[in-house]
Amino acid sequence: MKKKILSAILASTVVLGAIGLTGCGNKEAAQPAEKKKIVVGATPEPHAQILEKVKPILEKKGYTLEIKVFDDYVIPNTAVEQGELDANFFQHIPYLEQFNKEKGTHLASVAKVHLEPMGVYSDKIKNLKDLKDGATIAVPNDSTNGSRALRLLEKEGIAKFKEGELITKLDITENPKNIKIEELEAAQLPRTLKDVDAAVINTNYALPAGLNPTKDALAIEAKDSPYANIIAVKEDNKDKEYIKALVEAINTPEIKKFIEENYKGAIIPSF
Repeated sequence: MKKKILSAILASTVVLGAIGLTGCGNKEAAQPAEKKKIVVGATPEPHAQILEKVKPILEKKGYTLEIKVFDDYVIPNTAVEQGELDANFFQHIPYLEQFNKEKGTHLASVAKVHLEPMGVYSDKIKNLKDLKDGATIAVPNDSTNGSRALRLLEKEGIAKFKEGELITKLDITENPKNIKIEELEAAQLPRTLKDVDAAVINTNYALPAGLNPTKDALAIEAKDSPYANIIAVKEDNKDKEYIKALVEAINTPEIKKFIEENYKGAIIPSF
């Protein structure tokens, strides 16, 4: 009886060992093929439009680009975090960093693509050096765009402000011309040009008013602005080959030319 039990145990061991070896062999045979389909979430305009021009460039590299369009700023980020999207294209770095902080996500920027520039406009002067003592400049009253506007004025030497991501007119540290800052609803700023000496206006409000940032602005945000729109991915994937291919494709001369010719200064390349 003992011999029969021992024989059964030995037989079971041999079978299990064979299964284990077969399992190992299958794992090696089941290594995933290199990823050739890239799924990117984007808002409609101009992001999805730009990505459509990226498609044929990626095809030449052996990749298929699928674009999923969103009208929301939260879902594209959570979808990247959860692996439902490989990347997204709609936001700038300050928004991304704040989102990571608030939501506990692990997203990273891998490429700057374009800037929707904020510019300084005036109906009364042709050069910011002509601003008189006590002149009034209107800026957006929301925290992000207001801070952008004030930093642009600082860059032009009009006034200085304390350090920090978000600032207001109360944070002025130097004001040699005693400039008055008027904080107004961003959409109203083009209509205030007749009443103020200058206004800092977002491009999406400047264009409908017949203002082109590259032609009419007395000063404009630089290409290295932190508010450039970016390609965002999950941190763990930023060095993957398919992400590198996406970055290379969207930062090509062809895409730069498309942005410059199609949007005519409404947005400008950031690469």
